[in-house]
Amino acid sequence: MKGIVLAGGRGTRLHPITAAVSKQLLPVSDKPMIYYPISVLMLAGIRDILLISSPDQVPNFVRLLGDGARYGLNISYASQESPDGIAQAFLIGASHIGDGPAALILGDNIFHGPSFSEVLEDTVREVEGCVLFGYPVSDPSRYGVGVTDESGRLISLAEKPAKPHSNRAITGLYFYDNEVIEIAEKLKPSERGELEITDVNLAYVRRGRAKLVDLGRGFAWLDTGTPETLLQAGQYVQTLEQRQGVRIACLEEVALRMGFIDAEQCYRLGAEQSQSGYGQYVMSIASSYAR
Repeated sequence: MKGIVLAGGRGTRLHPITAAVSKQLLPVSDKPMIYYPISVLMLAGIRDILLISSPDQVPNFVRLLGDGARYGLNISYASQESPDGIAQAFLIGASHIGDGPAALILGDNIFHGPSFSEVLEDTVREVEGCVLFGYPVSDPSRYGVGVTDESGRLISLAEKPAKPHSNRAITGLYFYDNEVIEIAEKLKPSERGELEITDVNLAYVRRGRAKLVDLGRGFAWLDTGTPETLLQAGQYVQTLEQRQGVRIACLEEVALRMGFIDAEQCYRLGAEQSQSGYGQYVMSIASSYAR
């Protein structure tokens, strides 16, 4: 399976912070925001990742991540000339996806929860049609909302409904079979001039080939699109990391645990950042594996 991280957009809700830098390069606690979605794809066992951003910001991501080899990944880059909708990622990334399935994650979404790697790996093995992730929210009218039957098959999907029939919001993590490219190619722009991801998902719903996985109690799904939610996400991560002594979305640690790199390589990556608490943590994790 190929992965795509969509890190485009203008970040207008975060201006003036994002006037010169991509939102996905802003810090969430002790690491760049982009680390969080990349770590999710890694936990799913995905190593071939396309990062899509605006033309002026792609070089900044390249400086940060390179080709991904240091993490045992293959990261490539593409430009989104203008933010014309989430579904545009499948047109930009068609050659990257090839003839296999694809996972798409939004660059400003943060996921955290117990046994998340197992949930993702199970999902990757069973992608037939599309698999979406639902999260219970108190204000579902602000989101795309899904309703399922008893088997978890998605039977209806509504974007920001006035009277929601469910409290399960559709998150920014999507898994699709290869038909997603054909579906995206046939989309027409919505009234706001965008290729809507909801229209892609509805195409699968109409075919009876859409599944919703519930991320219930114990999971956290955070969107970082406003100053308030960006601060809340940072505080959430900081609190967990300080209390538990672990780091969320540490790419070096995830790569080590997933078997993408060995302990020696992980230690070297930590040593390069040894003046920071983050680098010292990476070194300690690598040392514990080497023993």
